[in-house]
Amino acid sequence: MKMTHFALSLLAAAALVGCGSAVKLDEPPPVETRPVDSSSQANAGNAANTKPMGESTVKTVDLGAQLTAAVANQRVVYFDFDSFTVKEDYRGLVEAHAKRLSNDRKVSLNLEGHTDERGGREYNLALGQKRAEAVAKSLTLLGVNGTQVEAVSFGKERPADTGHDEAAWAKNRRVELKDK
Repeated sequence: MKMTHFALSLLAAAALVGCGSAVKLDEPPPVETRPVDSSSQANAGNAANTKPMGESTVKTVDLGAQLTAAVANQRVVYFDFDSFTVKEDYRGLVEAHAKRLSNDRKVSLNLEGHTDERGGREYNLALGQKRAEAVAKSLTLLGVNGTQVEAVSFGKERPADTGHDEAAWAKNRRVELKDK
């Protein structure tokens, strides 16, 4: 029994001696210093590096202007006949506007819903409203604040094309995204 206590005491003493030679945590680690080569410093000051140290070459980026330019020519979402479902083709357009609106909470849009000339006045006003609200819902699902978008319907009252054929009607079934 005494031998066991002696062996354990010896083992504990050896462990303590080993810990005493370790680097202490409250002291900074040693730093190696090397002499400076004066020829490399002379080369660093050549004409290729004549700018003062405090001057930055990094250019400022105006994200708001970039996002506005990205959506400048993307302002119309077209719909199928008698439908208010936003087509997959317009996902990129809606996402680009969502990024712009999320970047600047002061920017807001009027979403103007339109229909072709077929159907009654009340029906077309309701369909235009549903189209505008579908685009608004898509934007809010992408993180846009609901107060930044306003859905308005003009029904068939403001046609983009006054023709009376399928090509003209396809241009009139739309939602226009206009800055307020």
